[in-house]
Amino acid sequence: MRRKLRIGLVSPYGWDSPGGVQVHIRDLSKFLISNGHEVSVLSPVDNEESIEEDFVVSAGKPVAIPYNGAVARVLFGPVAASRVRQWISLGEFDVLHIHEPAIPSLGLLACSIAEGPIVGTFHVAAPKFKIAFAIVPIVEPIVERLRARIAVSEIARETLMSHIETDAVVIPNGINWDSFQGAKPRMEWQLGKTIGFIGRFGEKRKGLSLLIDALPKIIESHPDIKVLVAGPGDPDEIMKDVDPTLHPRITFLGLLSEDEKRQFFKSIDLYIAPNTGGESFGIILAEAMATGVAILASDLSAFRNVLEDGKWGELFSTSDSVDLARRASALLADPLRRQSLASQSSEGAKRFDWPVVAEQIMDVYDLVSGNGEKVVLASGNRAWSKLIRGRGE
Repeated sequence: MRRKLRIGLVSPYGWDSPGGVQVHIRDLSKFLISNGHEVSVLSPVDNEESIEEDFVVSAGKPVAIPYNGAVARVLFGPVAASRVRQWISLGEFDVLHIHEPAIPSLGLLACSIAEGPIVGTFHVAAPKFKIAFAIVPIVEPIVERLRARIAVSEIARETLMSHIETDAVVIPNGINWDSFQGAKPRMEWQLGKTIGFIGRFGEKRKGLSLLIDALPKIIESHPDIKVLVAGPGDPDEIMKDVDPTLHPRITFLGLLSEDEKRQFFKSIDLYIAPNTGGESFGIILAEAMATGVAILASDLSAFRNVLEDGKWGELFSTSDSVDLARRASALLADPLRRQSLASQSSEGAKRFDWPVVAEQIMDVYDLVSGNGEKVVLASGNRAWSKLIRGRGE
């Protein structure tokens, strides 16, 4: 039987901004708490009144920076460092689990300030020399202080090895598999033959424009096709460059709740993930699989890994709207193939269920905290001092 631990988790991104890293930390925290562990999460927070989880501690308001083809809301600098130091001092953690410890946010601060059993999880998949890794000479000695390193996918592991030349064990993101079972469709979203898309559609790398480019070809084979788009963004900004004849076919639903997301997957005929890059895992694919819906996704390394090279969903050539249209049209014309993919994929998603994933994470916690040592404050760190001075703060 595992001993109960006091666990501190650090989120690099704004807690009240939508994102897979925050969801991962939230769901891991809830699972750990449900199993008797004490958990505290330190995170940037824009609006403290919006935070529902009593285990979240605000470190202050984040600022927006361009990062990996998106905009990340992070928090850094001396004031944030002071709050990190106070949180660690009060927490008396058996394990400190930092997410994205190599980017300039709370995780990097915590990794520099703390000593003891520290675990780092790396989520990002980024090409060499991205801005977040421009400070590698400073980051490297700080990251070396981690007792254990986790990467959420093989591509995230390769990114870590490429930038910092250190290795990690691969443990995927988790989902609440049971919560996706028995989901029901929503009548007003069943529009006939329907394609679904979920994501921050204002970000080019999420690929909505690629799907829209493929739509005329799909219409040739399926003149009744509709597209449901869910997620944050400005529909007017997207639609201003779209052929007006396509407008009636595209419906924007906005940001969905967890229950609505499950209804969404059950209401569509085909879920398409047309992302063009920058994905390290693909949690939305795992959730679609768990619900039981036919999937067509870009042939990105991260997506291939989740779908096991097409075993649980079909793939098309990344950034190729012609191939997307061809494969989507074929799937929409073949209800038996879609049904087969949907029924199989739900079983395939079980490997991402939190009881499976958290067990692997707990193995890491037990490994690094086995001698009973606590997380404590570091007495000093030259790399940390240089990092602060380098920001002119």
